[in-house]
Order: sequence, then structure tokens, then C-alpha cells
Amino acid sequence: MVGMVNRLWRSGVSDWLIQRVTAVILAAWVLTLMVGILMQPTIGYEQWRALFEPLPMRLFSLLTLAALCAHGWIGMWTIGTDYLTTRQLGQMAPSIRRIYQVLCVLLIVLYLTWGIQIFWSN
Repeated sequence: MVGMVNRLWRSGVSDWLIQRVTAVILAAWVLTLMVGILMQPTIGYEQWRALFEPLPMRLFSLLTLAALCAHGWIGMWTIGTDYLTTRQLGQMAPSIRRIYQVLCVLLIVLYLTWGIQIFWSN
């Protein structure tokens, strides 16, 4: 059983599964947001703030932000491994790919931190 879990986790199946699960979370959040907006006769700052004020919406938004970061990382990693190869870039490919991946991680951490600050600030 442990061997099967290790093979699943270290294969493309886990990336595929994470992409699908995070896509469902993102879609559910967008639908929730659309319903919340459509339920308001007018939408202004106060209504927008009231939509994100309840704890369940804040937690759902935080989960969605984490899902967006995971979804984005898998996509960017795939792009890097598919297109930053020695065939396209020659001997510099491993260095360029590593720089690219570090920049992607730094941006994702920055966006995650910024998003948490936005959702949880008063």
C-alpha cells in the first residue's frame, strides 16, 4: 500500500489530480462570488466588504488562494520543464530553469502573502 502511494505521489498523476481539485475549488469560489454579487441590488465598497467579512467567506477565500498558488505552481513548473530544455537553450538550460523556478516560487510566495494580507486585514 505504501509503495502504491509513493508511486502515485511521485508521478504525473498527483500533479493531474491536484490541478483538477484546485480547479474545482477555484470554480466554486468564482460561483460563490458571482452569487454574492448578483444578490446585491448595487455593489459598492460597503457591499463588497460585507461580502468578504464573514469568517466562512474569509476561510474559503484563503483556501482558494492556496489552491490558486498550487495550481499556478504546477502549471509554471510544467512550462519550465517542457520548454526550458537543452534542446532549446543548450548547456545553459539547467541554470536558466533553476532561476526560472526560483523566481516562480518567490512570486507565488509574494502573491500568497499579499493575498493573505488583503483578505485578513481590516
